[in-house]
Amino acid sequence: MAAFLEFEKPIAELSARIAELNDTARENQGSIDITAEVARLEAKSDKLLRDKYAALSAWEKTQVARHPERPHLKDYLAGFVSDFMPLAGDRAFGEDQAIVGGLGRIDGRRVVVMGHEKGHDIATRIRHNFGSAKPEGYRKAIRLMKLAERFGLPVVTLVDTAGAFPGVQAEERGQAEAIARSTEQCLALTVPLVAAIVGEGGSGGAIALAAANRVLMFEHAIYSVISPEGASSILWRTADRAAEAADAMKVTAADLKKLGVVDRVVAEPLGGAQRDPAAAVAALGSAIAEELASLSAQTPAELLAQRRAKFLAIQ
Repeated sequence: MAAFLEFEKPIAELSARIAELNDTARENQGSIDITAEVARLEAKSDKLLRDKYAALSAWEKTQVARHPERPHLKDYLAGFVSDFMPLAGDRAFGEDQAIVGGLGRIDGRRVVVMGHEKGHDIATRIRHNFGSAKPEGYRKAIRLMKLAERFGLPVVTLVDTAGAFPGVQAEERGQAEAIARSTEQCLALTVPLVAAIVGEGGSGGAIALAAANRVLMFEHAIYSVISPEGASSILWRTADRAAEAADAMKVTAADLKKLGVVDRVVAEPLGGAQRDPAAAVAALGSAIAEELASLSAQTPAELLAQRRAKFLAIQ
């Protein structure tokens, strides 16, 4: 059964009622006709879902963006990247599995693709450090971007992180410097760079992979310089006002599109990507393929100039 969020309780109750009716019908071997009642409840549930997701607050979108059943990097790689060959290590310290990347093809076009992987269960979340990269992760990203430039390959990045890893070890190995250099490498690329915010886009850990020619964002994803809880803790010395902070920070795709931070909002299936991961993956794959085709006609100088103008124009 799908995991429901706090604000989805009325929908969860209807789903539970529908499941009970179906179980009763099976127990009675179809002797009870519940077709009309189930259809009525399903229509009511569908209307509730449509109405709710048409008017989500910034904080509710934050919860959707963090939903554990949303597609992860591995799902996107399997869905629209063919012939994927992972490349590991930063050639300086070690391998950071919070960022996964390598060579592949999108719609037949050779690309370098990379992104944050949060993991889908306890074991993989620990292995991937919940998508919070350390310096070696960002230095691996830099290495892959330089590889892409050497062979004239477009770069595609998929962002889904609460932020870079804040631990002492990461700071000792130069976390801030690694993030800054990764951001710099994004801006300096002479090949097309398309970034997609697919869940959480948190802090410098996100922008280090998202300073792109074209920034796409899922309808219910979020993108911000700090988490709503972090902003609330700084402003009001408590995380209890995170909902207020989320609204003030303009973290949603619609707000960021208006501000010019995001170039394109990719629609999600009704109720969020977690309700139909395959459709969400397909929609993002099509959008990325379109952007790559559009950028392929630009010269290296034009790509640099367009990226520079884009970010200088953001206020």
